Amino acid sequence: MKYLSKKFATPIMVAGLATIGLSACNQATDNTAPEAAQASYPQVNENNIKAHIAFLADDTLEGRDTGSNGYQIAANYVTSYFKQYGLTPMGEHGGFEQEVTFRKAQLVENSPAMTISAPSGQHTVAFKEQFLASGSALEVDSSVSAETVFVGYGVVDKAFGLDDYAGLDVNGKIVVMLTGRPDSLPSEEGAHIGSSREKARHAAERGAVGIVTIHTPKREGVRKFTVSAKYSDSPSYSWLDNNGQPFGRYPELKGGAYIDRDAAAPLFEGAEMSLAQVFTADTENQAIKGFALNASVTLSKQSTQSEITSPNIVAAIEGSDPTLKNEYVVFSAHLDHIGVKAHSAHGDEGQDNEEQDTINNGALDNASGVSILLETARMIASMETKPQRSILFVVVTGEEKGLLGSSYFATNPTVPAMQMVANVNLDMPLILYPFADVIAFGSTHSTLGGIVEAAAGKLDVSLSPDPLPEQALFTRSDHYSFVKAGIPSVFLMTGFKSKDPEIDGGKMFMEFLSTHYHNHSDEIDLPIRYDAAASFAEVNMMIGLEIANQAERPKWHDGDFFGKTFAQ
Repeated sequence: MKYLSKKFATPIMVAGLATIGLSACNQATDNTAPEAAQASYPQVNENNIKAHIAFLADDTLEGRDTGSNGYQIAANYVTSYFKQYGLTPMGEHGGFEQEVTFRKAQLVENSPAMTISAPSGQHTVAFKEQFLASGSALEVDSSVSAETVFVGYGVVDKAFGLDDYAGLDVNGKIVVMLTGRPDSLPSEEGAHIGSSREKARHAAERGAVGIVTIHTPKREGVRKFTVSAKYSDSPSYSWLDNNGQPFGRYPELKGGAYIDRDAAAPLFEGAEMSLAQVFTADTENQAIKGFALNASVTLSKQSTQSEITSPNIVAAIEGSDPTLKNEYVVFSAHLDHIGVKAHSAHGDEGQDNEEQDTINNGALDNASGVSILLETARMIASMETKPQRSILFVVVTGEEKGLLGSSYFATNPTVPAMQMVANVNLDMPLILYPFADVIAFGSTHSTLGGIVEAAAGKLDVSLSPDPLPEQALFTRSDHYSFVKAGIPSVFLMTGFKSKDPEIDGGKMFMEFLSTHYHNHSDEIDLPIRYDAAASFAEVNMMIGLEIANQAERPKWHDGDFFGKTFAQ
């Protein structure tokens, strides 16, 4: 699609698109569920899902970027359907919206500077070519100069016997660490332990004043430094707490840099190990311990800061049991996408400017998830006897900025956190083929795994294990914000198995990731299977009902890492 200028995004067009969605609710049911399920449960209407995706992925909304006018139109659309279905507003001030304020931090062009003082002399490190930095949400002028200490991967976790700071004094110093974490860690646990947020927390708690992270040869094989450099001008976002402070940022850390392999070598001059030796140990998965360095680093940059607001939308269906209705099963999905960008994630710079599509519509990421959530809400709301527990629908903003909308909600819930018994998250269901199985990332950590398997089985859909453990998807979508609030959660996605033997579901899944993910081509021109979308909505509903009607709330498995780390 060509770029649609704002001047053409008239109220008439928006109203017309909304009418398409409203009229679809009255169309004939196109149901793919087994006959037994049809007789017992509300019937899905795939045309509703089709209409929702068509609206949410339309050029009029200009990619639903967080805080944009297009996002607000999408939020109004979701709210209108929650009202139509008779859901109870559960946002703030008696409404459906929970307003989130973000601080947007943007680097001043060419302001970042980095110098390494080593035994061989001063080494100036070139921004973008040799190191990267991001805007500061804390200071418009940032600078730090200090001695350095190598801290391995910079990870700490008692459960796995890890402490990369053991025996090291980093107080008042800049810590130097490798990107990543030890390969011996399990995928999902390792993704948490090795996250940049956890690394920053450990550094700040031990008195460090800055962090330099080294891009390793191992990381280069996954994502090239030059690719990351293309996005070095992108702003960073943080949500603000009640005191106007950016959540998860550490004022103790005065500077940070991500440095390329060769440029980092002077840091290790005359040290216990050379950088080449450290890289060999990393590549060969050998144990790496920290040690003092003979270099100091000076970092400086300037940032501009601004504030934007963007709402989560929250609504509920009250449960039927006098006691259990005070507990909530939470369905979540992110409404935002990445907006208008001249270049896609896969690059289309070579297109003629007049023909270049600049809108990232996000039909499958995540208009599909929100649309399936809306149809789930309609079906449950239509039940004569409601589920025993209440159902909470949380449509969040800022997922593409770092799971920020869900983080805000999980930290500032509009219902008591202890009353949220489980979260089922919908993010980018690949409804491009007739799936025969579903994946529930995180299902192995709690009793939700058995619940999902039983619910999906009622519709002849199986539950499959994580086919992409190296991606650690359990920590990369909004359910993870609920996990960190101690709530058992799963991230539900279409599996790789296909009911049609002529279709390779896994191949289609990977082709979408390599070709369309975060690309302008993620739009309704894709061969979307709305019968598959309907099946996914049925599975989603059945999971919610299974959780809502069980006597016991879901529990973390005994000894589970995430349960022990975050349980309420």
